[in-house]
Amino acid sequence: MSVFDHKAYDNHEQVAFFHDAKSGLKAIIAVHNTNLGPALGGCRMWPYASSEEALTDVLRLSKGMSYKSAMANLKLGGGKSVIIGDPRKDKSEAMMLAMGDFIQQLGGKYITAEDSGIAVSDLQLMAQRSQFIAGTQAKFRYDGGEADGNPAPSTAYGVFVGLRASVRHALGSDLNGVKVAIQGLGHVGYRLAEHLHNEGAKLYVTDIYPDNLDRAAQELGATVVSPDEIFGLDVDVFAPCAMGAIINDNSLSLLKAKVVAGAANNQLAEERHGQMLQERGILYAPDYVINAGGVIDIYHQKMDSSADAMRKHIEGIGDTLVEIYQRAEQQGLPTNLEANQMAEERFLAE
Repeated sequence: MSVFDHKAYDNHEQVAFFHDAKSGLKAIIAVHNTNLGPALGGCRMWPYASSEEALTDVLRLSKGMSYKSAMANLKLGGGKSVIIGDPRKDKSEAMMLAMGDFIQQLGGKYITAEDSGIAVSDLQLMAQRSQFIAGTQAKFRYDGGEADGNPAPSTAYGVFVGLRASVRHALGSDLNGVKVAIQGLGHVGYRLAEHLHNEGAKLYVTDIYPDNLDRAAQELGATVVSPDEIFGLDVDVFAPCAMGAIINDNSLSLLKAKVVAGAANNQLAEERHGQMLQERGILYAPDYVINAGGVIDIYHQKMDSSADAMRKHIEGIGDTLVEIYQRAEQQGLPTNLEANQMAEERFLAE
């Protein structure tokens, strides 16, 4: 089957496959749209069950980056890369260097950064072979803390700001006492949990790694549940912070939350699931809007800016979501479709 016939293909400008036999690297880079600027998007390493699954992920993720950058008012396009493999078992220095070679071959059309399974140290290795690597160092952090180039703190803060605005819009309350189910406690999910804990939220968490769960229980007083239990909990907010396509026919039938707001990319398995959320009275925060803090961080690091300017830009995520919710209500549209329209007006008009 040609990539042009793939169900997730959406007029992508370029899709490149790379295999380095010596290091074992198998990777895909997808560039969706560069009308607003070069395609920026993180590199993800994940033990995909098949190359078909990896291709689906990179096509969906890269498209999401076009929409994310447009909605965050950034002069950037959308791209993404994936490495097939278990980051805890298969990653090597040679593999990261080979990935840098791969990125360099695209000549700057695609710029990579950190994503699931990739650390700043991995990006620094890639940067030995490519000049198109972002997030290897940073001048400042949104909260004035020590900056190391990892955009996860900014992503988590943006999700927190967006979740707070969504709760206020849907429930008319602050976060104190609000029950939040968090699926995934990685670099972003755990930081989100910390923000919510500090605001008095009651946390229910699940993750594939037991050490993350133990830490959340001990440090944040979180209630640990199994992966299957997380969907059907009687909570106010469901926060997907792991892999995509988590809002689907099966999970929708279980959800009791009134708000879906989390860090994961491509949370809807299909666009129609946004309509289904609307019909059930569940407010959905479009993922590429609420999780844009990381790309905003990287953008400010590359320009003459400051921690204060970056923080204000990230905090604008809440205002953008409220605008989406209000316009969606006025037009009777699901929030995902309203956000899509707003983004396309920006990056397709160029």
